[in-house]
Amino acid sequence: MKAGQVVFVDDEAEIRHANVQSLELAGFEVTALASARAALAAVDRDFPGAVVTDIRMPETDGLALFGQLRELDPDLPVILITGHGDIAMAVGAMRDGAYDFLAKPYPAERLVDSVRRAVEKRRLVIENRRLKAQLEEADDLAFLGDTPEMERLRDAVRNVADADVDVLVLGETGSGKEVVAEALHRWSRRRSKPLVALNCGALPESVIESELFGHEAGAFTGAQKRRIGRIEHADGGTLFLDEVESMPAALQVKLLRVLEERAVAPLGTNERRPLDLRVVAATKTDLAAASQEGKFRADLYYRLNVVTLRIPPLRERRADIPLLFAHFLARAAERFRRDPPPLGDPVRRHLLDHDWPGNVRELAHFADRVALGLGGFDAPAPAEAQASLPERVERYEAALLREALAAHRGDVRATIEALGLPRKTFYDKLTRHGIDPNDYRVEPIGRKTG
Repeated sequence: MKAGQVVFVDDEAEIRHANVQSLELAGFEVTALASARAALAAVDRDFPGAVVTDIRMPETDGLALFGQLRELDPDLPVILITGHGDIAMAVGAMRDGAYDFLAKPYPAERLVDSVRRAVEKRRLVIENRRLKAQLEEADDLAFLGDTPEMERLRDAVRNVADADVDVLVLGETGSGKEVVAEALHRWSRRRSKPLVALNCGALPESVIESELFGHEAGAFTGAQKRRIGRIEHADGGTLFLDEVESMPAALQVKLLRVLEERAVAPLGTNERRPLDLRVVAATKTDLAAASQEGKFRADLYYRLNVVTLRIPPLRERRADIPLLFAHFLARAAERFRRDPPPLGDPVRRHLLDHDWPGNVRELAHFADRVALGLGGFDAPAPAEAQASLPERVERYEAALLREALAAHRGDVRATIEALGLPRKTFYDKLTRHGIDPNDYRVEPIGRKTG
């Protein structure tokens, strides 16, 4: 397995050959170049490794090359090779941001150690940039992630947002249904008009009709003045009905009529007021099955189900968990005014092993507890605490497999090399633990899957 990429620059062929050999034996992927000009052509801001350069070279020397690379990317690690007369210059360059310097003659182990540390630092820089870029690109936390499932969801929301069709959002508790609804509104032509939300499961049946449809003064006892209902208030914008499966059957009939006629009649009047609105309904249940069982009106289901967007639960996109957790932990640490704590093995195993039934919301709360130093998760259940040694070994082995797959983004070959397992043994273990490498695989953006 390659340890990282290195550009080695020296105008003397014998020195290049000897150093490249040492680095390649240590597992690095090395590009050997004879001039600063060639090095500048080989490195860009996204270069995932380190540059090692001699100071004494014709035309452009190593210090000048360091200065040009620093302009290209101040975070790119540059290691300088110096003669005894150049040490003072190298120390000054380190004050200006060079990563390290090696005074000739130096042992191969010294070169390998310095390069290994530089490449690891670069890996962290690149990973942090990727996280920051994703946070800036992903308008909402529900869209944060680079698994194929999240790529498909982002593309679907963007494609549907301005199509002005009613949408049914299907997702488990805590998966971000309300955030998808907000994105559909914000990315549509209706963004300048209201997004009106109503949780159908949070209001008593006695008031939900008035909340939805509004009423005229005197429509019922206590109705002293006219009230504009949520539906009418959403005119020109988007009406978001969360937990629509909880809507009483009598109101389902009235909502169906509103959707079909795009008009509303408040309580206390027969006047129908025309509407221009889009409806986004969200549910955590299978409305098709509910309609077949008579628990939800089939005609309303089919009217809502013009387009269905399914939010994948967290357990179906496990490769996104480290990215999401890193963001939540940083946000929690900032909110609580604390430094992000180092992550121990129990937290890492919990991230990999837990099924996250509360999805993104549960993960965010977990990050809050870790940031507060509360252990992050509850004590194991009695059955787990009393598990036998073989059972605990099995669980730990499964956690290591998942962690390795996540680290290598589902790349089976790289994971096998990292774990040092025969291919057949690796697949036997995956089968025994019910682990699918595809859950951790990330397709490059733009690649078509299927």
